[in-house]
Amino acid sequence: MSERRALVIGGSLGGLIVAHLLRTTGWDAVVFERNEEELASRGVGLGTHPQLIGILKRAGVDFDDTMGITPTRAVCLDHDGTIVIERPTGRTLSGWSRLYRALLDALPAANYRLGKRLVRVAQDANSVTASFADGTSECGDLLVGADGIRSAVRAQFLPDVEPHYAGYVAWRASIDEADVPAELWDEMVGLYAFCLPEGEQVISYAVPGRDNDTAVGRRAYNIVWYRPANRAKLTDLCTDAQGRHYAAGIPPPLIRPDVIARVKADARALIAPQVAEIFARSAPFFQPIYDLASPQIVFGRVALAGDAAFVARPHAGAGTTKAALDAACLADSIREAGGDLARGLQRYQRMQLPFGRALVEVNSTEGAYLSAQIKPEAERTADELHRDIGEVVDAHSGRSEQVGAMVAAYGLDVHVNVPV
Repeated sequence: MSERRALVIGGSLGGLIVAHLLRTTGWDAVVFERNEEELASRGVGLGTHPQLIGILKRAGVDFDDTMGITPTRAVCLDHDGTIVIERPTGRTLSGWSRLYRALLDALPAANYRLGKRLVRVAQDANSVTASFADGTSECGDLLVGADGIRSAVRAQFLPDVEPHYAGYVAWRASIDEADVPAELWDEMVGLYAFCLPEGEQVISYAVPGRDNDTAVGRRAYNIVWYRPANRAKLTDLCTDAQGRHYAAGIPPPLIRPDVIARVKADARALIAPQVAEIFARSAPFFQPIYDLASPQIVFGRVALAGDAAFVARPHAGAGTTKAALDAACLADSIREAGGDLARGLQRYQRMQLPFGRALVEVNSTEGAYLSAQIKPEAERTADELHRDIGEVVDAHSGRSEQVGAMVAAYGLDVHVNVPV
């Protein structure tokens, strides 16, 4: 039998993990990324869980101490910077680009194609074909849509399924260790720090630096600030200085200077001075927060994975873990089905569809307080009016256990450590 070929649409972390795990089961998996250049310039932090680390090792990435930074304390800082709640923590915080580079370097160069924007998928009983905007096409036995929240694959097969705006945005900031005053860095590097101004939430922590290094002096600091924004406010935020509106999200370089100046001033006024000082020194950008749940993730020889299938709010820090679990379940289901691809894909859908729905629901519930801020107070529930800051910090401390319990509840543990 000739080697079977998989076309993986989307060259971010999810697509790379899919390609690696399919390759370990004997498939020729080729990744097609729409951007013309590699994606390693993204400077955002990324939480890990044991399931993600186990799957990365299956994919050939030796996840060791250099892959991230592990703070020892989760704390909540009040408005003047005093620690008001403290819990032990041991979760490793990595960086998007750190994992991306490790996965990309482990993939043969010929199996990662840039400048490939998908325009159409066609399939028959024997094969599937991807047609690209550059006029080329590729044929394979399987096509995996791992092309993110604005998935072109999902748009073709589920044209009515759109991301649902959650009512708030995540401002993100990342800054090199060298650009943070030494005393401030020493104070913050060992902390996973929350700031919880009314109606908002800030999380900050150290991550690998832009050179993917975790050595002293070469690390970075990451801040995520959830802020409510109704539709009118979001429209304004996504409008550039020339009056152009970007409905799918404004590119960071086009965010208006007055918007940046205002959010930095708000940081000084609302959040702990330690975090505000770091935020003010950065070049922040924002991402609208969405929910998305696909009613189906398999269409003949086509499967959706990662954010193309489900988009959960980032509160559990499990987006990449979910994409990795999708990849592992897909590879294992196909392998266990032998030559019956259809049976393998149906097993994948049967396993991952309920898990994806559950993860979206859990994160939506956790973000309900933030979503409710755009509603009149009279329409909010008691939980939407008030929150227990201790519970917010405790939720982080038990996050990996929560994700592990969900994985076990949906029977996915087997897909983490399957011998290859």
